[in-house]
Amino acid sequence: MTGILALGSRSSPQQEKPRTPADGHEIHVLAPHQMDGKVMGPYHHYCKAVSSEVLECLIYESTEPNALLKQVEYFVAKGVSRSNVSLDTWNKFYHDHAVEIATGRVQVLDRTPEEAKKIAEAAAQTDGIIFHLWWPDNAKAPSGVVKHPQSVGHKELTANEYNAK
Repeated sequence: MTGILALGSRSSPQQEKPRTPADGHEIHVLAPHQMDGKVMGPYHHYCKAVSSEVLECLIYESTEPNALLKQVEYFVAKGVSRSNVSLDTWNKFYHDHAVEIATGRVQVLDRTPEEAKKIAEAAAQTDGIIFHLWWPDNAKAPSGVVKHPQSVGHKELTANEYNAK
C-alpha cells in the first residue's frame, strides 16, 4: 500500500496542470435514491456536462474529501435515451428527471437560486440512469455486483408517455 500512498503524494514543480476527464464536476446536487425498496441517501452528486446531450455525475454519501465514490449517474437527453433503449429497459433502469425534480427531493447546492433553477430546468429535459458500484454498501471492498437504484418517486412510463419524449 505504501507504493500507492507514495504515488499520490509526489510533488511536482509549479506548472499548469493538464486538464483531465475528472475536472469540471462542479454542479453539486443532493438527492435520495431508492434501491430494493429502500430509500437511501441523500447522495451528493458532483456533475458536469460531457456533451450537449449527456451529463455525468460522480456520487458520494458525504462531502468529505476522502469519501468513496459509490455511484455514477448519467443524465441523458430524452431524445437520445428514448430512441436508443427499449421501453422495458427504460422502465427498469431509467427515470425521468422532470418527475424526480417535481417531487421536491432534489436540491442544487452551492449556486444562486437563479442558477439552481436553470440547472434544474436543463436536468428536467433528461432521463437518468444510476450505477451503484460499491455493493454491499458497508462492505470493506466492493463485490463486483452493480446495482441500479432509482429516483424516489420513479414511475414506469406507458408507451404513449415514453414516445412523447
